[in-house]
Amino acid sequence: MDPYSPEGELINIHSAFHAGAFQQVLDFDTSSFSSANALPSRVLKYRSQIALGQSKEVAAELSSEKTPDLVAVKLLAEYDSGKDVLDTAKKLAAQHGQDNLAVQLCVGIILERAGETEAALELLSKHQGSLDAVALIVQIHLQQNRADLATKEAQRARKWAQDSLLVNIAESWVGMREGGEKYQSAFYVFEELAQTAQSQSPHSLVAQAVSELHLGRLPEAEAALQQAIAIDANSADTIANLIVLNTLLGKKDETAQLKAQLGKVDAQHRTVTDWREKKDEFEKARAKYTPKFEPAT
Repeated sequence: MDPYSPEGELINIHSAFHAGAFQQVLDFDTSSFSSANALPSRVLKYRSQIALGQSKEVAAELSSEKTPDLVAVKLLAEYDSGKDVLDTAKKLAAQHGQDNLAVQLCVGIILERAGETEAALELLSKHQGSLDAVALIVQIHLQQNRADLATKEAQRARKWAQDSLLVNIAESWVGMREGGEKYQSAFYVFEELAQTAQSQSPHSLVAQAVSELHLGRLPEAEAALQQAIAIDANSADTIANLIVLNTLLGKKDETAQLKAQLGKVDAQHRTVTDWREKKDEFEKARAKYTPKFEPAT
């Protein structure tokens, strides 16, 4: 059984996690939870710490743990800190990946980030009715530019999870890739997350803003991004999307300042690395081109 099912007592802390409200997850009072949910709630809190950049602290705290769930989280924290744990993670998956959700999720993330996409999908496919696994599978397919597979995965989950928040989010991710009228449907989901106190975060506000951008509602997108930056001035995703917004608005000075800020906040952010790769490709192409000028007569 999925410990994070909508019928369980973890629904609120789980929803906050997937809305990117990681500090709310850490602040969540879990003292009244049943003993059966003590471990799943700990996993959510540790994963939230990792998302907030506290990977080294998590790895240190879990250094002597033997429980497979927490070992998986520790490996994810160590991988996030730059340590090579791929072989160890694979061994853990071989031992416990058949029926341990935390192992499936954490090792699946490690495998995907290490470029072993098919291995990640194979491991995640072993889940037993887990929407967390479904969400990761959808994300991986979207990264593969296989919106068709992502759509099928979300549709299958809809049949057994009905109106679960995580299914709505997964379908919204797919909708943002498909475009058209799906932008508006995605906006409704992201707006609800972004404007609800328990789930408001830079993550959910950026999602709302991106859907607004696709709908051509630039002032509304700017308002959401300003809300996000007010919560966390160093949110790299927020800064990256502010760069997009200001570029569309033709604000060159603001765009230049934001680019410099993003480079300081996260020099390895996917937006920064994408610019770097494109610049390198342009320079390679330019080096092959020798312009010929006709002499003036």
